[in-house]
Amino acid sequence: MKMKVVVAMSGGVDSSVAAALLREQGYEVIGVTMRLQPSDCSEGCYSRDVAADAKKIAQKLDIPHQVFDFTDVFARDVITDFCREYSLGRTPNPCIRCNHYIKFGALLKQAQELGVNMVATGHYARIEKENGSGRYLLKKGADHLKDQSYMLCMLTQEQLGHSLFTVGDLTKEEVRHTAERLGLPISDKAESHEICFIPNNDYPKFLVEYTGITALPGPIIDRRGNVIGEHRGIASYTIGQRKGLGIASREPLYVTAIDPEKNTITVGGKSEVYATELIASDLNWISIERLDSPINVKARIRYRHREAAATVTPAGTGEAMVEFREPQMAITPGQAVVFYDGDIVLGGGLIARTGREVLS
Repeated sequence: MKMKVVVAMSGGVDSSVAAALLREQGYEVIGVTMRLQPSDCSEGCYSRDVAADAKKIAQKLDIPHQVFDFTDVFARDVITDFCREYSLGRTPNPCIRCNHYIKFGALLKQAQELGVNMVATGHYARIEKENGSGRYLLKKGADHLKDQSYMLCMLTQEQLGHSLFTVGDLTKEEVRHTAERLGLPISDKAESHEICFIPNNDYPKFLVEYTGITALPGPIIDRRGNVIGEHRGIASYTIGQRKGLGIASREPLYVTAIDPEKNTITVGGKSEVYATELIASDLNWISIERLDSPINVKARIRYRHREAAATVTPAGTGEAMVEFREPQMAITPGQAVVFYDGDIVLGGGLIARTGREVLS
C-alpha cells in the first residue's frame, strides 16, 4: 500500500514540484490549499487565484485537491498575536508562528483525522533522524541562499517526525528546471516576500483596520530623554529603523528602543543600535532535549541575517542568555533567534530583551 501524504499547495513552484516529486517517488499524494483568510480576499495566502492555480497543478499531476478552511485558527494564533506583539513594541515574525500552528499544526491534525500521517511542503530545509538519539534533526536546505530553516525553528519533534521537505536537497534553479521538465505552468512564477495577510505591506494601516484601535502619536526622544520629534504610533517603527523618522540631524538617527508604556520612541546614532547580549524566551530545542550548560553556536537574529558566533547559557526557566563575540546591529525583541551548529539547527527562541535591558 502506498504511503499517503498531504502536500500544502499554494500554486507556486516549490510546493508544486514537491507534490510532483513525491508522486514520482510512489507516494499517494493529496494536494491541499489552506484557506487562511476570507474567501473573498483578493490577496495573500488564500485567494481565488491561489486556489485555482493549485487546483490546476493538481489536475496536471492527476492528484486530488482539497481546500481546508483554517480562517479561525489563523486569525487566533497568527494575526491576533501579530497585532498584540506590535502593541507591545515588538516586531514579530508571523511566518514562524504560521509554520508551527498552521502548516505543521492544524494541517497535520486535519490530515491525521483523514488517516494521513505525513505533511509535505516546499520549504528549503532538510530533516534527518539521528541514529544514536533517535531525534529528528532540522538542517539547512542544500541551497543556502534559499534556506528556510530559520522559519522552521519552532517545530517540535512530533511535527518533524510527520513532515517531508521534498525540495530541501535541491537548489532553486534545480526546482525550476524540474518544473520545466514536468511541464508545470509555474516555472517562472514570481515569488512573494511580503507578509501574506497584509495588503501592500502596510503594517500600520492593517493594524488600525484589524484592531479598530487608532494609532496614538507620541514623543521621539534621545537617550537623555530630550524630546526631538513626534512619532505616528509605535507600530510604525522597529529597532534599527532609519527612514521615516522626520527628524533633521547632522548624523543619521536610528530607532534604538520602543517603550509602549510611555508611548515613546528612542533614537540615537548608529553605534547605539548595536548590542552584544540578548535574552531568549519560548525556547524550542531540536537537536538536543534541553540546554543544561553553556554552548558555543552560530546565531541568527533575523531571517536574512548573517550568522554570528555566540555563547548560549541557561538563564532560568524557559530562557537563555545569548552573548555575541561581536556587537550585532538591531537585535529586535519579538524576532526569533536561531542557533546553528554548521547546517544543524540546535533550536531557537524569541528575543525577549536586549542590550541594557538584559542587565536590568
